[in-house]
Amino acid sequence: MRKSIIAATATLALGLPLTACGSGSSGDDDTLVVGATAVPAGEVLTYIKDNLAEKAGLDLEIKEFTDYVLPNTALQEGSLDANLYQNEPYLDDFNESKGTDLVPVVDAYLPPMGVYSKKVTDVTELADGATVALPNDTTNEGRALKLLASKGVITLKDGAGTDASPADIAENPKHLEFKELEPAQLPRSLDDVGAAVINNNYAQDAGLSPTEDAILLESAKGNPYANLLAVKRGNEDDPRVEKLAKLLVSSDVKKFIEDKYQGSVLPVSSG
Repeated sequence: MRKSIIAATATLALGLPLTACGSGSSGDDDTLVVGATAVPAGEVLTYIKDNLAEKAGLDLEIKEFTDYVLPNTALQEGSLDANLYQNEPYLDDFNESKGTDLVPVVDAYLPPMGVYSKKVTDVTELADGATVALPNDTTNEGRALKLLASKGVITLKDGAGTDASPADIAENPKHLEFKELEPAQLPRSLDDVGAAVINNNYAQDAGLSPTEDAILLESAKGNPYANLLAVKRGNEDDPRVEKLAKLLVSSDVKKFIEDKYQGSVLPVSSG
């Protein structure tokens, strides 16, 4: 099984861990405590916990978080054994900026980022000078700009990477204005902007369907933003982690993702 892989959802937002599936470390050395955002990571893990974990000999505890910072902080500090919610570019940036030592174990699923609007039904219809809201963290802002560039709405400078910002825009024929917001705030901005580029989990939390409501959606082909299972370096071979990794790419989980999300979240394994 791959121990180093690509991944996806990430953002900076402030929040507190929820107690939906656990209120702290269980204190049981046999229990794997995993941090996750509610959708889709928490739902995927809950499916595994309720349907697959016991047979696999895995005691799973899920802690849900409302932001993208605390799950990594908790993992580094040891109150989590693993987490599921982020992509590899975000993880790499987090390690570099925060001095953490977290590593990917396996890709689980792809939650495609989308552009949403209450003003237009196609991103090319945005008015001249329209405001487009973007996630304000480095990784997801670059991802959002690349999504807009994929449709020709803007052109990025040669060499613009995953950390691209509006300063890296080479051509902006519609003279779009860009408003940087914390990712969790983006769905609430739709009444005030021409469009917003929203991470999958926050879109679904707000009742938006990526497949039905997005006016532009990321393609799965060649996409480096699959969400991954992460652990602190040195724990990649923990038998509990290996059990969860195998379940995440199993045919059962693949079918659950396909049936539940109907294309709004995509499995990365062939089962």
